[in-house]
Amino acid sequence: MSEQNGKKRVLVFIVAYNAEKTIEDVLRRIPEELSDAYYTEVLIIDDSSQDQTFERGHAVKKVGTLPFKLNVLFNPVNQGYGGNQKIGFHFAIENGFDYVALVHGDGQYAPECLPELLQPLAAGEADAVFGSRMLTRGAALSGGMPYYKFVGNKILTTFQNVMMRGQLSEFHSGYRLYAVDALKRIPFHLNTNVFHFDTEIIYQFIINGLRIKEQPIPTYYGDEICHVDGLKYAWDVFLATLRARAQELSLFYDRKFDCASTDDGNTHYLPKLEFESPHTLALRAMNANAKVLDIGCGDGRLSQAIQDRGYQVTGIDMFEPADDIQLENFIVHDLNSEELPVSVVDYDYVLMLDVIEHLLAPEAFASRLSRISGSAQNTQMIVSTGNVAFLIVRLMLLFGQFNYGKKGILDLTHTRLFTFATMRRLFEQSGFEVLEQKGVAAPFTMVLGDNIWSRALFSLNRFLIRIWKQAFSYQIFMIVRPRPSLAALLRDAEVHSANRIKATEENEAETSVKSA
Repeated sequence: MSEQNGKKRVLVFIVAYNAEKTIEDVLRRIPEELSDAYYTEVLIIDDSSQDQTFERGHAVKKVGTLPFKLNVLFNPVNQGYGGNQKIGFHFAIENGFDYVALVHGDGQYAPECLPELLQPLAAGEADAVFGSRMLTRGAALSGGMPYYKFVGNKILTTFQNVMMRGQLSEFHSGYRLYAVDALKRIPFHLNTNVFHFDTEIIYQFIINGLRIKEQPIPTYYGDEICHVDGLKYAWDVFLATLRARAQELSLFYDRKFDCASTDDGNTHYLPKLEFESPHTLALRAMNANAKVLDIGCGDGRLSQAIQDRGYQVTGIDMFEPADDIQLENFIVHDLNSEELPVSVVDYDYVLMLDVIEHLLAPEAFASRLSRISGSAQNTQMIVSTGNVAFLIVRLMLLFGQFNYGKKGILDLTHTRLFTFATMRRLFEQSGFEVLEQKGVAAPFTMVLGDNIWSRALFSLNRFLIRIWKQAFSYQIFMIVRPRPSLAALLRDAEVHSANRIKATEENEAETSVKSA
């Protein structure tokens, strides 16, 4: 972080719209002691007000009686409450501030609280501090908050906490202070320009793992004009919450919520051995002590788990396995290149679990695999992929949605999508015989945690698969083996014919000897 004269740099950012009656008072109420502890600047951005807000702020600046530098800007085109914040936060980042405190120009949030609210940021205890009107019991109503707003705040906050696993007393206070380094880590510029910007930025902080701390503030409702349509705001918050949660469940993708602190890489390809999955089905299908080729093994964790069970495993992937993985055999190879660097006939089983959908040309890969398999009738290929005809995807299409996500059937890294019919056709037309196909239920325990609800949903999903496999299977599981190639069939015919001729000649010779 930057410092000026040994002090942290604080920007008090005042969003203003038609606030000519209150803007001067808000400026005067900013505690002078703030400048003692921090290098302080104030930024007013008038969002194209229809009154004299900008002129009143500029007049205070001209007088020069404030104990801090004042900047007054005017948006020639109204940017909206959220859009105005984006400009102010960008100003804080570009000018090297350490903290930015959001204050409203109508005076609803007390500037006098700024020193106390800044403390957790300065102490490194939080990445954002929110002033809450709900922390002190009864304070909101006694401060004049209308009862319908109080109830609406409580209902929405409870819903948001449940959906996003938060613990905030309220999501709807506009009094907020942010560490500028934290703002740099989230794509706040992608957020809405209207009032539920405040909701979306909270979700970005939660998803990124940033720390939010609340502190009590007084509640004040005066004669200021409210520019928020309450019902529309509640609906927007509701939809934003569903979108953020749906993305976590890999049902929806929105770039603004793709802001986790670290990319999980292959962590969503971890071995799924605690419930029925392609991994457990593959283990169940393999004989003990078999030789296994794990194609597209990711970070190697499933290969390691198979190896630990006594199998001889060779892993293949374009990236090295994780540092804590110790495979006896591992080959770095890009599956989109021409040939596999191993002989498939040397293995009893070839695993391609959640791999085929990542390839640029699955048909070409399957054909190459069939060609190099030759007459390996004892080698079985165990394959899995997502089922794009899964009921949830069908419902999304019904409502005009087809959204890729971080994980799941519509993973952003998937290049091809399959149904049972297209998956079967892919392998049959590439020279394979399908020995078994099975539907796999959605991994509810991974999404919802291992609890009675997730287990009940998993059991229900398995039951529904028996009724309608194509619609209720989350994944497709198949076991295939290569059919003999034409060259192999020709060789077999030639060898078998030669053997029959030889046997016939031997029989004729033996008969001739007996006759003599």
